[in-house]
Amino acid sequence: MSDPTHYRVIIAGSGPAGLTAAIYSARAELAPLVIEGIQPGGQLTITTEVENYPGFPTGILGPQLMDNMRQQAERFGAAYITDEVSEIDLVQKPFTIRIGKRHYTSDTLIIATGATARLLNLPNEKQFIGYGVSACATCDGWFFRGKEIAVVGGGDSACEEANYLTKFASKVTLVHRRDELRASKIMRQRVMNNPKIEFLWDSIVLEYLGLPQTGLEGLRVRNVKTQVESSLAVKGVFLAIGHQPNSALFAPWVRTDANGYIITAPDSTQTNIPGVFACGDVRDPVYKQAITAAGSGCMAAIEAERYLSAGE
Repeated sequence: MSDPTHYRVIIAGSGPAGLTAAIYSARAELAPLVIEGIQPGGQLTITTEVENYPGFPTGILGPQLMDNMRQQAERFGAAYITDEVSEIDLVQKPFTIRIGKRHYTSDTLIIATGATARLLNLPNEKQFIGYGVSACATCDGWFFRGKEIAVVGGGDSACEEANYLTKFASKVTLVHRRDELRASKIMRQRVMNNPKIEFLWDSIVLEYLGLPQTGLEGLRVRNVKTQVESSLAVKGVFLAIGHQPNSALFAPWVRTDANGYIITAPDSTQTNIPGVFACGDVRDPVYKQAITAAGSGCMAAIEAERYLSAGE
């Protein structure tokens, strides 16, 4: 009788990368176990309309897209645990993955735990996500055509998002807590030369104005030098203060860069540990899109299958 706690493939994470890896490894008859985390489906479950994922010409709700992917993997034999990995041991094979008091072993591990956008941690912030507050201009910029919006941040990402959003918005206000941008020279020049971008220097956001049910109406801000508070009328705000890859649990074993993103071999999802693969936003500091995450999830599953076949 087979050991019900041992799997050939265990996938940590259930966003587009993890579920695509589950679909491909399940179709290869590897019967993967997907550890979904406490937010099954990842960041797309808090996204309203997804209009840039191929195959849905009229768009699809983020939670529906992820549920479709989950059902698709389940149809081919993927199993799920809705919990978080609490401890791992990658020193010897099979690898050991602990979830609370339970432990599982696997011949391969696919890390697809994603990255978390840094938020301002203001009251009602999570309720406003998808209703005026976003951390992805590429995902949501189209919804703000002809509207005035704000971008919070002062680095390259903030400048890049502000420039991109001027394709849609009538005006973009860049809100920055300092009196100069931290971005590279070329990015600073681009935003300074863009007539649709204005700047609110030395300022921080204190409150989201409006109701999540009806959408954002503005921001309450404070000048950090004068302490004067004011309101900024905007229909949307994009947070560009960075992402945090969810890699801390694996960092003692797998190599990461200075920002915590898992390092993989060139043109591969293979980490420095044979049999351990990483895909999606946990290894991607550049694109951070559902479609690129899904693509790397496919890669990870194929590479895991080939790794297992080579060992047989």
